[in-house]
Amino acid sequence: MSKLREVNLEQGMPYVADAVKRLTFEVHHSKSMGCTVLKIIHGYGSSGKGGKIRIAARERLDFLQKKNEIRGYITGEKFSIFDATTLKAFQACPELRKDRDLERSNNGVTFILL
Repeated sequence: MSKLREVNLEQGMPYVADAVKRLTFEVHHSKSMGCTVLKIIHGYGSSGKGGKIRIAARERLDFLQKKNEIRGYITGEKFSIFDATTLKAFQACPELRKDRDLERSNNGVTFILL
């Protein structure tokens, strides 16, 4: 079984509240499946100004981290072999090294450490 899952929160063009609900569900579901990393695709906003789902998802992740429901997260912008958190994530989930967004500074994705 893979320790890495990928979920597209933008699929179906949901309202922000629905995307955040799905995020919370997917975090808990992925943990119950034994995954160590959940990659979410939330987009960056077609206007280039930030995207409401991205902002709300990361706020929710801050909340889940404070409640110790996740170990942390890596924004797509920081997903690099030069980032200490990314290197730790590779230890927990070696297949993460092969992710297509490594070194791409993609602010439309986030990697959640479960």
